[in-house]
Amino acid sequence: MVNADINFVQPAIPKLNEHYDHWTMLMENFLRPKEYWNLIDPGIPQPTDDDTKKKNLEELKLKDLKVKNYLF
Repeated sequence: MVNADINFVQPAIPKLNEHYDHWTMLMENFLRPKEYWNLIDPGIPQPTDDDTKKKNLEELKLKDLKVKNYLF
């Protein structure tokens, strides 16, 4: 029996060092392919009265939690 975890590669998340500008570019490049960057910049919008927008807001909040979990 083959263990499926053997071929799993955990991506290396860029660590912040004294070069903040370089780190921000690395993080952007790291998160854009996962379609998570739109949650970082400009962030989650404020809620509105429209039901469709509220549903979209909940989806964005869930995606935000996924980004945080991914980074942790």
